[in-house]
Amino acid sequence: MGLSLTVNGDHLTSTADPITPLIDILREEFHLTGAKPVCREGFCGACMVLIDGKPTPSCLMPAALAEACDIRTVEGLAVNGGLNPIQVALEACDAVQCGMCFPGMVVSLTHLVTTRPEATRDDIRAALTGNICRCTGYERIIEAALLALATT
Repeated sequence: MGLSLTVNGDHLTSTADPITPLIDILREEFHLTGAKPVCREGFCGACMVLIDGKPTPSCLMPAALAEACDIRTVEGLAVNGGLNPIQVALEACDAVQCGMCFPGMVVSLTHLVTTRPEATRDDIRAALTGNICRCTGYERIIEAALLALATT
């Protein structure tokens, strides 16, 4: 008997122990490596995924608790096979970073742009509170989020 998970719209089965962190199953069994296991304590945001639409650190989520949930990883955020609005805006604003924390930022900002179309600069900063990056001063990322909000 395995765990039944819905990831990026696909119904997948894992043979992992039910208390295995979701990030480990995503990366090791399902080969979805966008989420990164950096701190494994839930404060850096590199492992962020959407669980039932809400940004959630996958390093803290036992896989069994995700069984009845809709899980979206950064790989599952595409729109009609292409980049979603936040990804397009991040590219347009040259806001791409090294790749370690960036998928988590994309997940968090995608959630913000899709749920709060009236979001302000302060709202964007608040949405990124759970995403720590050592590569950036965040300004281009904030500008990209504002651009995405303006074009959606």
